[in-house]
Amino acid sequence: MRNLLQSCEGDIRLMHKWIALAVLCGICILTEAPTGAQATPASSPGPMALQVRSEFLYAWSAYKQYAWGHDELKPLSKGHHDWYSGTLLMTPVDALDTMILMGLKDEADKTREFIVKNLSFDQDIEVKNFEITIRLLGGLLSSYQLSGDERLLDLADNLGNRLLPVFNSPTGMPYMYVNLKTGKTRGAESNPAEIGTLLLEFGTLSKLSGKAIYYDRAKRAVVELYSRRSALGLVGSSINVETGKWIDTTSHISGGIDSYYEYLLKSWLLFGDKDCKKMWEASVKAVNKYLADSTRTGLWYGQANMNTGKRISTQYGALDAFFPAVLARADDLDRARKLQESSYKMWTTFGVEPETLDYNTMKLVSPGYQLRPEIIESTYYLEFFTKDPRYIEMGSTFLLSLVRYCKADAGYAALSNVETKAKRDSMESYFLAETLKYLYLLFAPRETLDLTKVVFNTEAHPLRRTW
Repeated sequence: MRNLLQSCEGDIRLMHKWIALAVLCGICILTEAPTGAQATPASSPGPMALQVRSEFLYAWSAYKQYAWGHDELKPLSKGHHDWYSGTLLMTPVDALDTMILMGLKDEADKTREFIVKNLSFDQDIEVKNFEITIRLLGGLLSSYQLSGDERLLDLADNLGNRLLPVFNSPTGMPYMYVNLKTGKTRGAESNPAEIGTLLLEFGTLSKLSGKAIYYDRAKRAVVELYSRRSALGLVGSSINVETGKWIDTTSHISGGIDSYYEYLLKSWLLFGDKDCKKMWEASVKAVNKYLADSTRTGLWYGQANMNTGKRISTQYGALDAFFPAVLARADDLDRARKLQESSYKMWTTFGVEPETLDYNTMKLVSPGYQLRPEIIESTYYLEFFTKDPRYIEMGSTFLLSLVRYCKADAGYAALSNVETKAKRDSMESYFLAETLKYLYLLFAPRETLDLTKVVFNTEAHPLRRTW
C-alpha cells in the first residue's frame, strides 16, 4: 500500500482515493516503528493519524541514531548540527510535547529524563532571544504542563532569568541577542516578530513561577512597539530598539512581523489581557484594509508602505500561510477559508509550497521548502472550527507530498527547490515540534487536544490557562 501511494503520479485526486480506500478497509499504512516506542493514546487514532505518528517516529529515530545530544539532525550527510558552541538539545526539547500528545509515553519519559539530566543554560554562548524563547522556553513550559514534572519548570525559570537582560534597552523593546552566562546583549536593529513574540512564554512563566517581572517586561515590549505604529495602524519590517525609530517601513504579515499579530490575539485569549485585545482588533483591521489583496488568483496578503498604504509588492509565501489559522481563531472564518484556498493553490501549483512566490504571476521568488508547518497549522484550525472534510483532503495532500519528496534515508530533508525537488541537508527541530504535530492533530480524535482550551505558541507548544 505504501509503495502504491508513493508511486502515484500526477493526479492528486487519485491519491485521495487510495487514502479513502485505506480508511474504509481499516488498513494501517504504517512504516515500522523503532524498537521500544510504545504508543498509549487516550483513544485510538485512525489510519491517517497513525501514519503521521509513524513518520514522526521515523524522523525521531534518525535523530537519535545520528544526532543524539545535539541540536539538529543533518538528514542527508547523517550528521548533526549545533546552533552554538555548546548544545541546547533543541530537537529533544522541541519534540517532547509532540511525543506526549501522540501517546508515545515511554519515548517521552526517556526524552524528558535525558533533558533534565543533560540540558544546561550555564554556557558562555550568545543566543538569539526569539528562537530560544519560542523553541526552548515554550517547549519546557508546555511539557511541564503536560507532564507535571517540576524539573522542567525549574529549567524554564533558569532560562527565563538568563534571557531577561534583552529587555534592558532604552525603550524596553528587546535586543536580539544575549549571552546566557554574562547577560551581555547586542542587536539593536530588530523587527516586530522578535519584539512582540515573547508574551505567551514569558507571561506563562510569570504565572507559573509567581514572578511578575517576566510578564511585565514582555508586555512592555509589545506596548512600546504598538505605540510606534503608523497613523494607518501598520508596523514596518525593522526598527531600532534603542531609538525607537523605524529602519524599514515595509509592512506585511510574513516573517519578521507575522507572529507579532499572532501574539496580540493569543495573549488576550490566554491571559484575558484587554490591552492585547484592543491592540489586536485595531491591528487586524489595518492589516485587512491595507495588506489584503483580492486578485484573479484569489485572496492574498501582500506588502505595503506602513505610512501611505501604497502597495509595494505582491509576494506571499510559506510563512504567510499562518494567517488563516489566526483569522479562524478570531472567528473570521470566511476570510480564513478564502486565504487558505490561496495557500493551498501555492502548494499544489508546485507539488510542495515554495518559500515565496509572486501571487500575481504565480512565479517563484524563493524556491526552497524548509519543512515549514504554517499551512498545515491553518488546515488544522479550519478543520477544528468548521469540521469541513475539505481540510482533511488538504491534509492528505500535505502528508503524501512530505513522504514522497522530503523523506530521506535518515529522517526528512528540506528542499532547495520545489520544482526540481532537490533535497537540502537540513531537518529543523520545528518539523517535529510543529509540522508533524499539526498534521497528527488534524487526523487524530478531537479529544486528543481541545483547541478552545489551549493556546499554541508560534512553535506549536500548547499552553493552557491554570490561574
